[in-house]
Amino acid sequence: MKKVIIQGSSRSGGNTHSLIKFLQSRGKFDVIDLKNYEISPYDYEHKNREDDFLPLMRKLLGYDLLVFATPIYWYSMSGIMKNFVDRFTDCLKIEKELGRKLRGKSMAAFCCGSDPDEIESFFLPFELTAGYLGMQYLGQLHAWIEEEEIEELVKEKLIQFMNSFEDV
Repeated sequence: MKKVIIQGSSRSGGNTHSLIKFLQSRGKFDVIDLKNYEISPYDYEHKNREDDFLPLMRKLLGYDLLVFATPIYWYSMSGIMKNFVDRFTDCLKIEKELGRKLRGKSMAAFCCGSDPDEIESFFLPFELTAGYLGMQYLGQLHAWIEEEEIEELVKEKLIQFMNSFEDV
C-alpha cells in the first residue's frame, strides 16, 4: 500500500511536522507539505484552475492511503488544510473524472494540539468528506506536544494509529 501524509500547517517545521517525522522514522510514508503549494480558496467561478490544486490531486491519485495531518487552530483544522479540503469540490464540479478516481481509496487524519483534551467533532469534516467521495475512512488520532517533546504515550498512540493501516 502506498501511503502519503498531507501536512497542512502554517509552520512546515512545527509540532505537527515533529509527529510526522516520528512516524516516518517507523514506516514508509511520503509527505506532502501543503505550504509548498499555491492552493487558492474555493472559487465558484473556478478562476483558480491554474494554481497547484489539480496537479497535486493528480499526484495524490498515485496513493492508496491519504493521511491528513493538521494542527488545531481555534478548535478546527488549519486554514491551509481547510482551503485544500474545500477544493475537493473542484473534483466534483469541473474535474469529475478526477473525483471519481478517489473512490475506493482510504483516508485517515490526525491532529496536533498542545494538550491531551480532544475536541469532540474535530474529525467530522474528514470523516464526512471521505464518505461523500466514496473513500474508506480508517480513523483518526488526536495527538499533542507539550514543551516541544513528544510524550511516550503519544508515541505509542501514533505507532498504533499507523500500524492499524497495515492490514488495509
